[in-house]
Amino acid sequence: MEPKLIVKKKKVLSNKIEPLPRERKPIVQERIGLHNLKVPKGGHKRKRILGRGPSSGHGKTSTRGSKGQTSRAGRHFYLGFEGGQSPLIRRFPKRGFTSLFKKEYQIVNLESIAKIKDAAITPELLEAKGLIRDKNKPVKILGDGEIKHAISIQAHAFSLKAQEKIKSAGGQFEVLQ
Repeated sequence: MEPKLIVKKKKVLSNKIEPLPRERKPIVQERIGLHNLKVPKGGHKRKRILGRGPSSGHGKTSTRGSKGQTSRAGRHFYLGFEGGQSPLIRRFPKRGFTSLFKKEYQIVNLESIAKIKDAAITPELLEAKGLIRDKNKPVKILGDGEIKHAISIQAHAFSLKAQEKIKSAGGQFEVLQ
């Protein structure tokens, strides 16, 4: 049998000196104004002093790297410049545009409205009958077809032909906002 080694652990006292508790200054709340605003540390960066020799830290090439187009005075590049290669913006074809102000109407013709037997027609009724998909999107009534009885129609827009046909049938139309 091998003899067992018994190791005693020594208790080490720390030789750190604990600091004395400092007195805290009372916090004085002062109104913020232009007179007591301070610039945060690092808020101002010194201007680079260029071309003043090697001891300035910006000597010789004046932080422009070495030779070439970017090191010259009066250099100018447009956004997307690719060093003379045909830029990406010119490599792709351009077709059409999208208008920011275009209103997309849900279109309903008078012939489909004539099939509805109600006297008052609203976007909610048109949605319930399946003529439009969403009652919250604008609805435009077009003049295809005939109306034989007087009806009252509410929509966001009407074609001139539709207005004439509704009036001639004795009905009325109301433009919604």
